[in-house]
Amino acid sequence: MHTVSRLIVVVLFEGVDLLDVTGPPEVFSLARRETDEAADYDVVLAAETMDPVTTGAGVRVLPDVTFDELSARSIDTLIVPGAVEMDGRRGVHPRIDPAVVDRVRRLAGRTRRVTSVCVGAHILAAAGLLDGKRATTHWSTAQRLAADHPAVEVDADPIFIREGDVWTGAGISACLDLSLALVADDLGEAVALRVARQLVMYLKRPSGQSQFSVPLEQVSTTRRVEDLRHHILRHLAEPLTVADLAACAHVSDRQLTRIFKNELGTTPHAYIESVRVEAARRQLESTDATLERVASTCGFGTVDTLVRAFRRRLDTTPTEYRRRFRTGASAPGQAVPPGSVGARRRRPRGSGGRRLR
Repeated sequence: MHTVSRLIVVVLFEGVDLLDVTGPPEVFSLARRETDEAADYDVVLAAETMDPVTTGAGVRVLPDVTFDELSARSIDTLIVPGAVEMDGRRGVHPRIDPAVVDRVRRLAGRTRRVTSVCVGAHILAAAGLLDGKRATTHWSTAQRLAADHPAVEVDADPIFIREGDVWTGAGISACLDLSLALVADDLGEAVALRVARQLVMYLKRPSGQSQFSVPLEQVSTTRRVEDLRHHILRHLAEPLTVADLAACAHVSDRQLTRIFKNELGTTPHAYIESVRVEAARRQLESTDATLERVASTCGFGTVDTLVRAFRRRLDTTPTEYRRRFRTGASAPGQAVPPGSVGARRRRPRGSGGRRLR
């Protein structure tokens, strides 16, 4: 195998999330090991000075180089991790240092591809690198990213998104998924799958995999909406029309729609569909239920409706999802099933391309 040297630069700054920094280098190191070092990744941690950087976890990290020392080098991949601050109400806010933003902007000009991990997307956006692009970040700061940068198409659902030579990742652990996708882009999915096995990742999640489950979303602030949410879960197999929910809450249809928009940031129909998709995901992961049974018990009615919801929400099909993520029904010691590990961009409706079956 022909060796191609690739300089991977991880940006360091005070308060940076530790796993954002350490996760990607581990993936690239394993890629070298799995290819007998034919994957010549040179991973360096770069900071303003050579002084130790204190991460958000309190662990100090030593830089390998300064930003100035990189001025004459061509960078293959720039990885921008994130940092957060907590307010008095336990709200999460991205930490954005203008000096770091300026360094990232200048480094990106000499970089083949730029990536962000978790809330590092806010730094890329502040540097103008996400304008006109679709991007993701941690779900807790996605609304802030969209509000601060209207030129960015923020999608809080996928674990990572590729837009040309710019990649953005979601939660902290998703840095492994993003890094594996970068390895697959460089060396092929066979190498990335070998690395995934070494990381004891059962299989590689595709980019369309949702970064969090519906029950983990922010709870509403009123008892009435909480009661509605529980009502939906208890009656998931039933039609659950807006009129039904409005009657349950003793409000008008229009008022119900306003309540969902204000409390949950979505419409009743979209929320119900998200809950049904989540329930179907759990069944596909842990049971042998037929698609007809899954569609019926989760309230989709027909398999076609189930498939359309999965395409819309997860950019995949129920059959493909089960093949990738099935756990409870799998035999012990079953081999990792084959599957794509690279980023899969969401195709516009009506576009061409291979159909999923």
